[in-house]
Amino acid sequence: MRIRIVDAFTDRPFAGNPAGVLLLDAFPEDDWLQKVAREVNHAETAFAHPLPAGGEADWALRWFTPVTEVALCGHATLATAHVLYATGAHSGAARFATRSGVLVAAPADDGAIVLDFPTAPLTEVELPDGAAEALGAEPRTAFDTGPGVGDLVLELADEKTVRALAPDHKALAACSARGVIATARAEDPGRGYDFVSRCFFPNVGIDEDPVTGSAHTALAPYWSERLGRSALTGLQASPRSGLVRTEVRGERTLLTGHAVTVIDGELHA
Repeated sequence: MRIRIVDAFTDRPFAGNPAGVLLLDAFPEDDWLQKVAREVNHAETAFAHPLPAGGEADWALRWFTPVTEVALCGHATLATAHVLYATGAHSGAARFATRSGVLVAAPADDGAIVLDFPTAPLTEVELPDGAAEALGAEPRTAFDTGPGVGDLVLELADEKTVRALAPDHKALAACSARGVIATARAEDPGRGYDFVSRCFFPNVGIDEDPVTGSAHTALAPYWSERLGRSALTGLQASPRSGLVRTEVRGERTLLTGHAVTVIDGELHA
């Protein structure tokens, strides 16, 4: 069985967010899927299989962290689409049936891939007790992204503060259902990005996610409202780093990025 490791939201190896990708004939037992994801040990491993023609989707798609299945994942969807296009398993727009509804990926003219995801609703909330201490910085604002994403979005004073974070992950786990997104406006938009972020998801076994597509369904509307533009670029300032181009279209948000295959091998299990 072929298994691939794809770095997503980057155009070079060893950057962006790595995801395992397996194309199957059907989904095996959940226990096997979880064991494979634990073996791969990246933020997510994606499993996809083709669906009968004529339906609302072309592929069924699921995502697993090393410890649990998740309802939405951007980088592993991008990685899956990249594998479909690179192998010739699919051409043109690919519709994925997922726990978050039908998600669409389509090739862009520059070799990137565009994801069509639901826009996350943002509700301003009181900062949870202990959140500032766990994060190691005092947020300016706090927003909840709703049950679809399940994160707490915290705007910090500046880009330097976001980059310098060294949070207490165990304490941070008590602050939201899935994780905490720390963000700030870019210090110098001339460097090619409009805002920065870092994402911490200890509740699903990921202390820091390298580049998080799903988080940008909340970051895009947040910064679009503040910067007055629907199309922006976000830099996720993790050690691996990656760029996500975003465009808010009402209830949908487009996420655009490149991907590159770094490992293509056989799974003997």
